[in-house]
Amino acid sequence: MMNSSSGLRSQLQAGDFIVAPGAYDCLSAKAAELAGFSAIYMTGMGTSASRLGLPDYGLATMSEMVANAAAMSAATGIPVIADADTGYGNELNMTRTVREFERSGAAGIHIEDQVFPKKCGHLDGKQVIPRKAFVSKIRAAVKARQNEDFIIIARTDSNAVLGFEEAVWRANEALAVGADLALVEAPESMAELEQVPRRVHGPCVLNVLLGGKSPLLSLPAVRDFGYRMVLLSDVLLSAAITAYDSVLSTVRTSREPLHLKGSISPRDIFKRLGSEEWDGLRPIECDETELVSPGR
Repeated sequence: MMNSSSGLRSQLQAGDFIVAPGAYDCLSAKAAELAGFSAIYMTGMGTSASRLGLPDYGLATMSEMVANAAAMSAATGIPVIADADTGYGNELNMTRTVREFERSGAAGIHIEDQVFPKKCGHLDGKQVIPRKAFVSKIRAAVKARQNEDFIIIARTDSNAVLGFEEAVWRANEALAVGADLALVEAPESMAELEQVPRRVHGPCVLNVLLGGKSPLLSLPAVRDFGYRMVLLSDVLLSAAITAYDSVLSTVRTSREPLHLKGSISPRDIFKRLGSEEWDGLRPIECDETELVSPGR
């Protein structure tokens, strides 16, 4: 299946520049697939918001995150890259986390070095674990995977806490112990954005948030800087919340819910979700004359 780990690894080996929109449920994941993207990012911020109604403060459990990854992987035919937060504990927890996400059908995960409970990477007040503890967890994650194609992305949030040099060191050390890609979270200047792929000795991922700490670049510019993958974490969540507020405000003030611009019919909604395939599974309808009444 294209949403397997091998599908994602094949894209990386082919040298593709991977753009993964951040999705938070099956509907948003399906939208990314229908739009023609080759991978999906299961955002932790979006998962916490949509499934729990809570901020991205490390409040979602490993089981809740895995369940969302499983649902999205089952609903789509392209690889799902999942946010696995900090691995939810030490090396033992990290081992179980990798195995559970593998079983979920996700193609890969990213693991960060924040103290648990963590925060969204573009917020202030973060804390990170010691560098040796981070490297040990990445090593445990690499050792734990049972499918060699399963992608491990090592994410460091140390730039905002300990500085750019420490973030580069952690990214390089994580790659040295077997991580497939490195993600230096929240570069705070154009110079840092440009330096990450140059100074990190392996493929790099950029995590983009609208209104986040990093300057916004065009996708061609991200590719030209040397990044191999970009995660558009909040692009769908932000658009959805904006749309919700606009539609609900219109309905409340105009009292005309049946005349909203851009609405699509239930039939079209179901078609997006594969209704034609399901219709093909229905048995041929029998003629009414063949019906047997309950009394006979």
